[in-house]
Amino acid sequence: MNEQNNTKPGELEARHYIETPRGIKCLICPNECTLKEGELSVCHNRIARDGKLYTMSYGNPCAIHMDPVEKKPLLHFLPGSLTFSIATAGCNFACLNCQNWEISQTSPTQTRNFDANPETVVNQAIREQCKSIAYTYSEPITFFEYMIDTATLAKSRGVKNIMVSNGYINQEPLLELCKVIDAANIDLKTFDPVTHLKLTAGNLKPVLETLKTFKDQGVWLEITNLLIPDWTDNFDQITKMCDWLAKEGFTDYPLHFSRFHPQHKLTRLPATPLQALTRAKDIALKAGLKFVYIGNVPGIGGEDTYCPNCKVLLVKRKGFEIEQNLIAGNRCPKCQTTVAGRW
Repeated sequence: MNEQNNTKPGELEARHYIETPRGIKCLICPNECTLKEGELSVCHNRIARDGKLYTMSYGNPCAIHMDPVEKKPLLHFLPGSLTFSIATAGCNFACLNCQNWEISQTSPTQTRNFDANPETVVNQAIREQCKSIAYTYSEPITFFEYMIDTATLAKSRGVKNIMVSNGYINQEPLLELCKVIDAANIDLKTFDPVTHLKLTAGNLKPVLETLKTFKDQGVWLEITNLLIPDWTDNFDQITKMCDWLAKEGFTDYPLHFSRFHPQHKLTRLPATPLQALTRAKDIALKAGLKFVYIGNVPGIGGEDTYCPNCKVLLVKRKGFEIEQNLIAGNRCPKCQTTVAGRW
């Protein structure tokens, strides 16, 4: 796959790093790991060798699936279409509640991988009639080089690109991604900085900057907030989050309140009560957010889309399937209000 000396399958010289007196410093994300010879980054897939930094996750995904785009979740982006989903091992967070911890908290050397370079991924996506490629499941920021090369090729061939991410990335690589990423779903874990650090091992501020950058650069954006009992279900913080989103111009971008199910290191907690999710939704609507959804709770219509003006039901969903879509030309057919999205 590459001609570098001493490299192993999946390894390629990384981008965005510098050499310092203390070692090789990675500049992809705010962790900015400084690595001595042979050391691994905290995301488990960058290694220092011979004075350089190498990604260990180029062309070796551990997961390949075709998903409904609604699964990401993206409800205002190419509804009803399939997305070709790929992931490699590794993550720059260490979330206590991670649902994919078997691949996110390990290295590509410890997973069973496919051989799929960017051209292979794009060709297969086109063959399977997927309208987009999703970089998802683990944390695509940690396989930045693989993602951006695949996304660049996909864009040149008319395939859209989706990034499902925690948003923990430095501005320079993020601006590169904004040139090829068409849509993103970002996990905004909580609006409380202390809770964010305790839950994820990462800081909140860079995530908020990522949200603003995506919006400013014209990337379609949807935001997910997982309500974890005793962790992220503080309604004062939810109010602050929704007020901030409204103030910063995110009123047209969907916000998904998602139900927590016991996972990873938080298995002793209960699932999120439905009343907490509906209360959070009411708070968001009161703050002025136009499209607020409840996820992981089938059968209650929490992922249906209504016109923000006349309140008519526009898109009715059952699970990941669309039963009705009345939106035509980005507008409500009844009152002609524009419905934000990429329909």
